Amino acid sequence: MKLCIYPGTFDPVTYGHLDVLERAAKLFEHVTVAVAVSSAKHTLFTPEQRVELLRANLGHLSNVDVMSFDGLLVEFARQQKAHAIIRGLRALSDFEFEFNMALMNRHLDPNVETLFVMPKEAYSYTSSTLVKQIAKLGGDVAKFVPPNVSEALKKAFKDRV
Repeated sequence: MKLCIYPGTFDPVTYGHLDVLERAAKLFEHVTVAVAVSSAKHTLFTPEQRVELLRANLGHLSNVDVMSFDGLLVEFARQQKAHAIIRGLRALSDFEFEFNMALMNRHLDPNVETLFVMPKEAYSYTSSTLVKQIAKLGGDVAKFVPPNVSEALKKAFKDRV
């Protein structure tokens, strides 16, 4: 069985993330969405909340599961017996970081390939950081995230006031 890992912080999950995930689900027999626990980023949502926000939007993808992980991605991929890591590329500005990360991961485990997947053009400018900024300032994020995520953002920023 060909398995891939789709890692990220997913803080929060966006339609761009889900688009990349749907593309990966067509290419692989099984996809594990790997929510990063320890990240240099300060997250708005806990790992458990991010996993649940994702799971609520995966009912139509029978070959996808979600779990959190802590530590090196290639070690997690090895533990899961994954053949590949999927990374989304929105714009050229993403490429340098992702390319360097892919080369380092290849150095750490040459048996795990990294594949870059582009989302639909409509999502190429969407990022979790921008979505959080819009939500924090009271803007409508419904075009960028699923309804459950939009509600979670409203609640999170309401609770912080």
